[in-house]
Amino acid sequence: MGAAPPTILIVDDTPENLTVLGELLQPTYRVRAANSGRRALQIAQASPTPDLILLDVMMPEMDGFDVLAELRASPVTQNIPVIFVTAMDGTKDEEHGLDQGAVDYITKPIRPGIVLARIRTQLELKQSRDLLSHQNAYLEEEVARRMRENQLIQEVSIHALARLAETRDPETGKHLRRTQEYVLTLARGLRQHPRFAHYLDERTINALAQSAPLHDIGKVGIPDHILLKPGKLTPEEWVIMKTHAELGSNAIAQAEADAEKPVEFLSIAKQIAHSHHEKWDGSGYPEGLAGDAIPIAARLMALADVFDALTCKRVYKEAFSFERAYNIIVEGSGAHFDPDVVASFVRDYEIFMSIAKTYAE
Repeated sequence: MGAAPPTILIVDDTPENLTVLGELLQPTYRVRAANSGRRALQIAQASPTPDLILLDVMMPEMDGFDVLAELRASPVTQNIPVIFVTAMDGTKDEEHGLDQGAVDYITKPIRPGIVLARIRTQLELKQSRDLLSHQNAYLEEEVARRMRENQLIQEVSIHALARLAETRDPETGKHLRRTQEYVLTLARGLRQHPRFAHYLDERTINALAQSAPLHDIGKVGIPDHILLKPGKLTPEEWVIMKTHAELGSNAIAQAEADAEKPVEFLSIAKQIAHSHHEKWDGSGYPEGLAGDAIPIAARLMALADVFDALTCKRVYKEAFSFERAYNIIVEGSGAHFDPDVVASFVRDYEIFMSIAKTYAE
């Protein structure tokens, strides 16, 4: 079964003109007719939308220019090609019509061969434009689909790596998801803050969320007798335990070096892995960085990681109450943590508790 013929809307307030045009076009096209501008707009909005409109200029109430202006103002009709049909013989009127968006101008009395040729030309142009538009829409959707697919592969790969670190420490099953949500909460809470707005745009916040699960990837390099020790570590064991920050950042740096071009989330993941045990007052590790020298991503992760460690059971401790954990975090403002990050935690504390309960062990 062949495709339906193109639909042409003819608009003229004179019945004889509608009849002449209708008889000329009906053998080839599906023809619809309107005897006023208002009726033409109603038909143009209905389905099937006309492929082309032959529009008389001189009509009562709404002339052709008024009709064209309304057609162009509506998303449904703005791309329908319009050919003006008029008895006027003036280049100024013709220029005005073309300036308003008409694609062509036919003068009365009409000459059938010219009318059919111009209609055929405009329909072919419209078909080409529609085809190009559909191809562009398909390509845009295909690009978006592949980006979503790549994003999913990336996220699965990140979580697979992070789970590898987790397998060494079976008591932290949902630690990754909780800390990821805590970091997201802090980032969103600080997005408009003068000290953080330059950094925390939507793209960076998304990269932060991707990066967060890799913060302890370096623990794969810590021996079991230290990582899983139920009691307090000896000074010698603690020195080894602290190396997980550099082990992690070095591994991510190697992944960066293997990539053909910079990967934003890897850069942030490296900062987090390396510096999330730094403290605001400079007493942390591995570099002893202080204040704003600590990357913002690592400052957010520091609070998220400590809150999770406090509120969950570990091999070396029982879980603290939310109230006790809250007090420890607040007391750490200006010492362990950036004061503005703590202020964000205080503002969104209810969200933190909700995340803790939603992803409880």
